[in-house]
Amino acid sequence: MLTIISIALTCILILVGILLVWSPGKTEPFLDENGNLLAGSISEKIWVKINGVEQGMFIKSKDRNNPVLLFVHGGPGMPEYWLTQQYPTRLEDYFTVVWWEQRGAGLSYNPDISPETMTAKQFVSDTLEVTNYLRNRFGKEKIYLMGHSWGSYLGIQAAVRAPELFHAYIGIGQVSHQIESEQLAYEYALEYYRQSGNTKMVEKLKAAPPTATVPLPANYDALRDAYMHGAGIGTTRDMNSVITGIFLPSWQFREYTLSEKVNLWRGKFISRSPRFGLWDKVQITDLARQVTELEIPVYFLHGKYDYTCAYPLAKEYFAKISAPVKGFYTFDQSAHSPMFEEPEKTLQILLEDVLAGTNNLADID
Repeated sequence: MLTIISIALTCILILVGILLVWSPGKTEPFLDENGNLLAGSISEKIWVKINGVEQGMFIKSKDRNNPVLLFVHGGPGMPEYWLTQQYPTRLEDYFTVVWWEQRGAGLSYNPDISPETMTAKQFVSDTLEVTNYLRNRFGKEKIYLMGHSWGSYLGIQAAVRAPELFHAYIGIGQVSHQIESEQLAYEYALEYYRQSGNTKMVEKLKAAPPTATVPLPANYDALRDAYMHGAGIGTTRDMNSVITGIFLPSWQFREYTLSEKVNLWRGKFISRSPRFGLWDKVQITDLARQVTELEIPVYFLHGKYDYTCAYPLAKEYFAKISAPVKGFYTFDQSAHSPMFEEPEKTLQILLEDVLAGTNNLADID
């Protein structure tokens, strides 16, 4: 018995040692062709006090004078910068990209955070406060705002509250009415698994349907990630499992320390917990009734196979929006993360339409 325990402890120590080696926690600088620091570039991990709470962010750019792009991540509680190690976006070639990690999440995780501050209203306020910090720091009158998934729920509300701060709003995997999206995802998946002959998953789904009220049933929530990724309608089209596609790769990200990696997952679990009710709030809010008019250009970038935030609902929502310029862009090879799945098309849209304030490449305007 002692031998088995000794072996187990040795394996644990080796694993911790490997993780420490893989976790220097320093950002990678941008270098020129001679291996020197690229002049004018910025690559940093910082913490800033936002509405009274220390919040972390990665700021990456090959030229700090480029337009500033604030990325509001999904979740609740799931920062996404670390995914660029596996899915390079090249956004930093053309923008000063700010990968802000929201209160309670990732670099901003705090076990003592007050539940009273973990509200959608507070997160929208934080988005605007981060925006003002960036405007002041980089000397920009306006910046670009990009929201993904849960971040699109926050971002579009921030754009309505303070349009004078932004050149444009870009929604990726745009939330519209999430409780309805769950119904569409369920129906899509049932048909998918029937067609593919996966009777086991069909039976599991039949035993755990989503409701039209919150909270969603626990047995449905327990199955959600597995059925969506198995059907290719989850994080990315080719990601079959959250474990192999997200959880394990997160531990290989070198710009987090080991404790920051632990906090990434601690933040994910607390932010999504019933204690705060953030997920339930998203579910029941119908943005198609609540936010239909913006004073700035609006762009939706959506994967054809996205049923995490259902593609058909996003198109319906887009049709109801009034804005000076708007464009809807379908990504035929993507599920929920077109900026990672089809980065070149994303860049083309940003450079040729968003920066120009046009919608020439849009499927729908």
